[in-house]
Parts: sequence; C-alpha cells; structure tokens
Amino acid sequence: MPEVKLSIIVPAYNEERLIAATLDCIRKALDGRPAQIIVCDNNSTDRTAELARMAGAEVVFEPVNQIARARNAGAARASGDWLVFVDADSCPSRALLADMQAAIASGRCIGGGSTVAFANPRVDVRCWVAFWNALSRTTGWAAGSFIFCEAAAFREAHGFDQTLFAAEEIDFSRRMKRLARRRRMRFVILRRHPLRTSDRKVRLYSPLEHLAFLLRFVTTGGRNLRRREACSIWYDGRR
Repeated sequence: MPEVKLSIIVPAYNEERLIAATLDCIRKALDGRPAQIIVCDNNSTDRTAELARMAGAEVVFEPVNQIARARNAGAARASGDWLVFVDADSCPSRALLADMQAAIASGRCIGGGSTVAFANPRVDVRCWVAFWNALSRTTGWAAGSFIFCEAAAFREAHGFDQTLFAAEEIDFSRRMKRLARRRRMRFVILRRHPLRTSDRKVRLYSPLEHLAFLLRFVTTGGRNLRRREACSIWYDGRR
C-alpha cells in the first residue's frame, strides 16, 4: 500500500508558550515522512499565528473561539488523504505515529485516537487518567488531544458538531463508529504508546471548578455543552 498523505491540524488559542515546541515535536514524530501541517489560529490575541508561521506551518484563521470550529476550519484547508488532529499542548511520539500508520495501512481502519499520559505524580490525577483510558478503550471514544481519520470519512460525517463547546470529540467518535460499522471497518483507540499531553486543566482549575462543571452537565442533561459560558474550563483563557 502506498504511503498516504497526512494533514496534521493543530487548533490553537493563545498558545505562544507551547506552539513552537508542539510543532517541533510533531515534525520529529513524523521521522522524515512528508505531511501538511496546519495551525488554526482560533482568534488568538498573542503571537500564536506568527510563531506557527515561523515554524513552517500553514496558518488559517477562525474568528469564533470554539474548538469544533477551529478543527473544522483546519480540515477545510487540508489536502491530505488522512487528517490528524493534535492539540497545541500535546506531543505525539514517533512510536504513536508509527502505530497510527500501521492502523491506516491495515485497510480496516476508518480512524481513531489514543490513550493519554500526563507527567503529573499526583495520585488523584493518575487515577483519573487511568479511568479515562479504560473508558476510552471500552467505548471507543477518542480524546480530543489526538484524533485521526480518513479525510473522506470526515467529510461524510460533516466534521465536528459546531453546536458543541465541549465533548465534541465524543460526539465525533460516536458518529465515526457508526460510519465504520456501515463500512465494516473499525474506529480504533491506540494504546501501546499513549499521547503525552498537558495536565494544565488539572493545575489551573480546582477540583471544585471541575465538580461544578460536572454537576451542570448532570442537571442540564448535557445542554450546558452547547453554551460557551457554561464551558469556562475550555474557554476562559487560563494558560
């Protein structure tokens, strides 16, 4: 099977501290394989776009500060056969991308994600990560920090739901799994080499803030996911 062309899409809002290192990490993980690298500047007020261009990435602009819109805007520019979405605070390894390439080359995979790892020694954080990874493997839900899929399948599924301000990756995973079943293919969660991603939501937001969000989710039946102001953990700009 000939090597497919990848388009790697990095949504970024005020990520001047991390964007250059993330792009460098992605290039090293590609290990010389050609790929289109796109940064979607999601209405940043810092030097995110400038630093991304200096690092050699294509930059697109999305004026509405919303992760689903940013990912979709990046995908609209993409020319690759496969799309890879990597968050600006995450660092995929060569081994992870090699596993992804193997899944693609199998011809039985429509897309997928990866388990994750935080560099945080706290017991509660390690327990939460273990819980999420088990849930991800069991349900086939991809963490938003790393998602890959066939470009044609992404378009057929109409991308990420722009009415959601959080949990859009779970909604997308569910729709991709349904499409995979219709095609008799798979949506996989890679587990051998977890994605290294930032623990900043743990460091910057208190347990009470996380609990308040979960309570709003339960009491509103998930309707809070459709209001930006109710998803402040993702949108209040703390970095």
